Amino acid sequence: MSNLAPDARAGPAESNDPAVPTLQQRLMASGLERPEGDRTPIPGDDTSKLAMTQKRVDKGDAVATKTLGDWYYYGMLGLAKNVSRAIELWTEAAELGSIDAHYQLGDSYYYGDGIEEDKPRGIHHWQQAAMEGDTESRNKLGDVEYDNGNYQIALQHYMISVKMGYERSLYGIKEMFKEGHATKAQYAEALLGYRDAVGEMKSPQREEAKRLAR
Repeated sequence: MSNLAPDARAGPAESNDPAVPTLQQRLMASGLERPEGDRTPIPGDDTSKLAMTQKRVDKGDAVATKTLGDWYYYGMLGLAKNVSRAIELWTEAAELGSIDAHYQLGDSYYYGDGIEEDKPRGIHHWQQAAMEGDTESRNKLGDVEYDNGNYQIALQHYMISVKMGYERSLYGIKEMFKEGHATKAQYAEALLGYRDAVGEMKSPQREEAKRLAR
């Protein structure tokens, strides 16, 4: 089992009621489809972008709050680079339901980027995003479990994101197959799942799937 149990800030403790799904069960049963993106247009010039985005932030718009955080993080649109402010805004955006903000906070806390490293908290944010269909966060969870030797859990995460068309997870399963941590049948399942997700499989992947099926 993973030794990366969430700390007190990562959410409520797991229930002892056997009828209540565990976090691991919720993770593997949720987020199996990609989320719908926000497509609200924004003006072209920097001053108008900032003004309109700030108005949306003031109204509690999750996407705008995440976007403003990005601009502070990278020092864009004339804003001074301010990672602490970016993390504050991403935290607000995550509380408002931004999946992208959860992913970004996962990276920041897990790797200590602009804030004190807190791996359990980073994993918590990736879990929240993964359960809403974020493939990058799902792949990160697979990486964490792989690094901790929890190969079957890692495989489950990778398989979910592969079947949603995330190619990096396909490479992860390929490496696990080479190392003996995934079976030929599991790798073939990943190849075919990826093909179905993207609609048309590239020729090398098609041929490899056929070879594994023999």
